[in-house]
Amino acid sequence: MLSLPHSQNAGIRVPYQSSGGRRNNVQLGVGQSIWAGTPPPAIPERVLDGIPGFLAWLALLLCVAAAVAFPRTLLIIAVAFAVYNAIRFALAGIANVIGMKQIKKWEQIDWCEYYLAHKTELALEWEDVQHVVIVPNYKEPLAVLEHTLDNLACQHQAFEKMTIVLAMEAGEEGCIEKAEALRAAYASKFKHFYFTVHPRGLPGEMQCKSANEAWAARWAKRKLVDDLGYEIDHIVVTTMDADTLWHKDHFYCLTALFALNPDRGLRFWQAPIRYHGNIWEINPMLRIVNAYSTALELAYLAAPWWKPLPMSSYSLSLRLLDNSGYWDADVIADEWHMYIKAFFARGGEIQLERVFLPFLAQAVTGNTFWEALRNRYLQTLRHAWGSKEVGYMVAKMLEHPEIEFGRAFRLLVRISHDILHAGPGWVIMTIGSQLPFLFHPELLQSMINEGFRNPVFIMIQFAFPIITFLGIVFWYQDVLARPPRNQKQTVADRIWTILSFPALPILTLFLVALPTLQAQTRLLIGAPLQFRVSKKA
Repeated sequence: MLSLPHSQNAGIRVPYQSSGGRRNNVQLGVGQSIWAGTPPPAIPERVLDGIPGFLAWLALLLCVAAAVAFPRTLLIIAVAFAVYNAIRFALAGIANVIGMKQIKKWEQIDWCEYYLAHKTELALEWEDVQHVVIVPNYKEPLAVLEHTLDNLACQHQAFEKMTIVLAMEAGEEGCIEKAEALRAAYASKFKHFYFTVHPRGLPGEMQCKSANEAWAARWAKRKLVDDLGYEIDHIVVTTMDADTLWHKDHFYCLTALFALNPDRGLRFWQAPIRYHGNIWEINPMLRIVNAYSTALELAYLAAPWWKPLPMSSYSLSLRLLDNSGYWDADVIADEWHMYIKAFFARGGEIQLERVFLPFLAQAVTGNTFWEALRNRYLQTLRHAWGSKEVGYMVAKMLEHPEIEFGRAFRLLVRISHDILHAGPGWVIMTIGSQLPFLFHPELLQSMINEGFRNPVFIMIQFAFPIITFLGIVFWYQDVLARPPRNQKQTVADRIWTILSFPALPILTLFLVALPTLQAQTRLLIGAPLQFRVSKKA
């Protein structure tokens, strides 16, 4: 791994060996040391990667044993997980309403007036803020990139403030010709328009978004800061999926938020994602899955009691990116990884700021329903490779004991929650609730006979209606936010939509839980995952 670039803070560089055997550097102030005594031995990366998978398989083995020996206890534990899930859904429903109200409020704000009303002596001048937008892409259809660039060209002051960096991959045949054609068509609409070509086969790298955007960001820093003399502290970097369509006021808002925040060098910015970019082109059965995902993403971002994390397309200052050593070039799921890396590089002071102006993304598609299911499964499998971040977080905590433990532990809990909920938690909730009845059929009849005198029966009556009701609410909220139909609704479309409601548990089983468990198992046994681009058009 490359050495971290020069930091604005005075200090010295001390090399250390990371848990994965990679060479890193840590920035220390004068007089600081990493370890009070002998540093603890490095834990092999393979062991850390396997934590979620190990816990999932351990949960399965314990469920089998407990189903035989302690069936009632296992039932109570499994149904308690279901109750927690119901409470989680209820809180997500509340947070979703909060988020939708915030979106309506933010869409009414004139961000230049907001800036002038809140400007302090610590704020940047409005004219000083510059945007670098990195668009990593690999074998994306030309029409998709044109649509993306059209959207960016319509952003506020794109010609005065925005630098586009198309991050191409050398592994794509004809990528240079494609980039040159796009530059010829769009360069006049932005302040600068560049493209980079990420080479294949660099040592320690894999062909993935993270490696590509890191290559592009380092090039952009050299070009803009080192060659053209731009002030690094005035540049905010946005990395995005190639099909992201930003809200019309996104960069207008981001300019104000970046300029006003005195801690802009310690912040990420994230807007809520809506999978509506091609909503009318995907199978109606899968729209409810996307509605579920959209609702939870907004809920996680809007909930004041929850710590938001970056997802898909987000922004951070070039200073923070440079100080943190850019994206790692061997990571498939880059968002949380980059946040964790920055968190420890900057002493645990990193926070994410919410931007309540939703952007559109495209959901995966296929030529047939089964192909669409397969593509969605593979996309979730790729996303679930982010299960590595549990081990990465543990490794960073061991490497940085100078970071306040409570602050780092809270981030570990946040990182682990969804990963373990979708792996070991799912095993306990589903397998643990079925095996006791399989091994002890009399338990079911006993529970029915006891009715509300049975704690398991009470918890089921509480959890199931809440989850069912909120699933419908999430779908309805998504319908209200969808763009107008571009084609007339057919009878078949209505039938598929109706069938999607009872099918939701099965769809989430095959499109969320199983690919997550597969990813965690592959990480446990050390089986690599090849990066693949999901079909969206």
